[in-house]
Amino acid sequence: MNETAMAFLKTFLVGGALCLVGQLLIDLTRLTPARILTGYVVAGVILGAVGLYQPLADWAGAGATVPLTGFGNLLARGVRQAVAQRGLIGAFTGGFTSAAGGICAAIFFGLVVACLCKSKEKY
Repeated sequence: MNETAMAFLKTFLVGGALCLVGQLLIDLTRLTPARILTGYVVAGVILGAVGLYQPLADWAGAGATVPLTGFGNLLARGVRQAVAQRGLIGAFTGGFTSAAGGICAAIFFGLVVACLCKSKEKY
């Protein structure tokens, strides 16, 4: 198997495993989707803070960086870097500056889609 196919396989397996865990949590527990999503972000922050998430992200690529756990890891990494550069104030600003580009892109593209598409009522 060539290197590109192996990268796709790793991405699919890790991303699929994260989705599988989320689906099992929906099916087997009484947790709401909002609590599960929040749990994913918090798990990414904790695993990123203790240095366990980045090796997984390096190995699995987008399979680990795109899901919400990757967002949590991004926040933890931004805080760690900002604290190293600016001290205690970095604990409050690091997460915002590290995730600002992705959050701005999500808001912008959400606005574009909202302007281009017509919404329908759900019955």
